Amino acid sequence: MHVMGDRLRVAELQHDPYPLFAQLRRDAPVWRLPGEDAYLVSTWALVAEATARVPELSNHFRHTLFRHDDGTLGVLATGGAGPDVFAGADPPVHTAQRRIFFSELVQEKLRGLEPAVEALTDELLEPLLADGGGDAAVGLAHPLPMQVVADLVIGFRDPDLGQLRQWVFDGSRLAGGCLRLDEMAALSGQVAGLASWTAGELEVAVGSSPRGDVLGAAAEAVRDGRLTREEAAFTLMVLLGAGAETTTGLIGNAVAILAARPDLQDELRADPGQVPAYVEEVLRFESPFRFHPRTANGPVVLAGVEIPDGALVLLLWSSANRDEAVFEEPDSVRLDRGNSRLHVGFGRGIHHCVGAPLARLEARVVLSALLRRTRSFRIDPGQPQQWADSVWIRRLEHLPLVIDPTCRPAD
Repeated sequence: MHVMGDRLRVAELQHDPYPLFAQLRRDAPVWRLPGEDAYLVSTWALVAEATARVPELSNHFRHTLFRHDDGTLGVLATGGAGPDVFAGADPPVHTAQRRIFFSELVQEKLRGLEPAVEALTDELLEPLLADGGGDAAVGLAHPLPMQVVADLVIGFRDPDLGQLRQWVFDGSRLAGGCLRLDEMAALSGQVAGLASWTAGELEVAVGSSPRGDVLGAAAEAVRDGRLTREEAAFTLMVLLGAGAETTTGLIGNAVAILAARPDLQDELRADPGQVPAYVEEVLRFESPFRFHPRTANGPVVLAGVEIPDGALVLLLWSSANRDEAVFEEPDSVRLDRGNSRLHVGFGRGIHHCVGAPLARLEARVVLSALLRRTRSFRIDPGQPQQWADSVWIRRLEHLPLVIDPTCRPAD
């Protein structure tokens, strides 16, 4: 493995982890991170197996990643940074909490959001089209998912979307594995504002009439005792962060790939019905979350490797999605791939992303509008794209485009 001394360099995972992932799949599909009580699971079959072994591999978050002074990856046992809710809960708690919120997120209800998503997409596209380009990450991929999840889905009252986005992105950076421990301590104070703000929103909702949104479902669960206030507020933060990050990453990645592939743009313009297939291929090829953690409730034996009790287990979605044993030509984007839906870009098993239909809807609407309203778009050669500072999240911070719109506004 490409290690420094007896540790793995953060850079090996941050910028282009796919050569390392391919080596892991071939030589050590369950691999102990050098110097740490942590294990990386890299093949599709073993990731799928691990997601099904729920009692043995808990979804409780008990670790965080950080960067040592020498640039290598470290693991810190935290014991948990909040209540075990939703994405970080195990059955039967997870089952009960998912039932509380699922009715607000099912696909039938989300279809009613499509006109609002289309209108917001057109509004955000206008400046980029009028100017012949600009930063499609800052101007489109970042603001749209946050407004949809915070305003239209969760139902926060008059949210400051810019502040919410900053809190969420800072929280992702805090957990992203690229910061030293002292940098994490400095950033944690900034992230803490989200908790108090969310608690205030919940308190207002608990004392108000239900409005048929996720915030209302959380408030009702507090009123009837199914959730404590802390559990409800923490769940709202998890849904906000996961909903915004997943879709932001998906949209940015999808646009960036097309910007580098004019032939693929032309193919989708000629046959817009293939946009959903393209979305699935992007989720496979460049997963918004590269992995998710599990905690061994063990010891656990996986592929003959004994994982001790309490160890961190990283399920590498991005590696499983490039597994040659499942996907032909896995390092290529192909619209004719017959098994794209086998990807684990939204996770797998009982923790499959509850917001997956919403993310697909938003990505489809954005890509369809962008392709329909442009002749072409490409990366601005004078301003390179920039990725978020994380080994966990695959999100573009900046995506500068040069755009040739189908028509320009009158002077």
